[in-house]
Amino acid sequence: MARTRALLVVAAALAAAAAAIGTAHGASYTVGAPAGSWDLRTNYTLWASGVTFRVGDQLVFKYPRAAHNVLEVSRADHDACSSASPLNAFSTGDDVVPLPAGGVTRYFICGVPGHCDNGMKLAVRVQAGAPGAAAAPSPPVATGAAPRAALPPMSAAGAPTAAMPPVSSPASAGVDGSLVGLVLSAVVASLMAFC
Repeated sequence: MARTRALLVVAAALAAAAAAIGTAHGASYTVGAPAGSWDLRTNYTLWASGVTFRVGDQLVFKYPRAAHNVLEVSRADHDACSSASPLNAFSTGDDVVPLPAGGVTRYFICGVPGHCDNGMKLAVRVQAGAPGAAAAPSPPVATGAAPRAALPPMSAAGAPTAAMPPVSSPASAGVDGSLVGLVLSAVVASLMAFC
């Protein structure tokens, strides 16, 4: 009888852990979707103003490899449409950019000459807080031109505060270690109580 109860407790704890892990992942946003993609037709300021980006989310840039690329740049380079000093460069046509830090704005442009000047740029404000936490909608980015995807965390002066490795293939967002630890602790405590 005690063994059956212990197995039921373990099964319930594992189910809770699986549910917690499933909700700790952030959302995946295809830049410009559903009406567009990484192209010269999409208004990225308007697109970004309709999305609240949070820690753990990821951006997906989809575009024809021969036509575009994605450069993560500083705020100054974003505003000036300068591709001279990119922080990260992506060129697969299906680029995934994780958003691991909150309270920052990340900046992206297309590095093909003339594309940024014609609107292929994106500024993404990432809300501080845990993945999936409720937050107020992001305010529209007023840059005078269409914004693009995100960069590494930036200081108020627009300088990078931390390097972020480029990611060019789909990847899942990170899981909050404290949540997993809490669930595993509950499982161990339940096992010890019934054994």
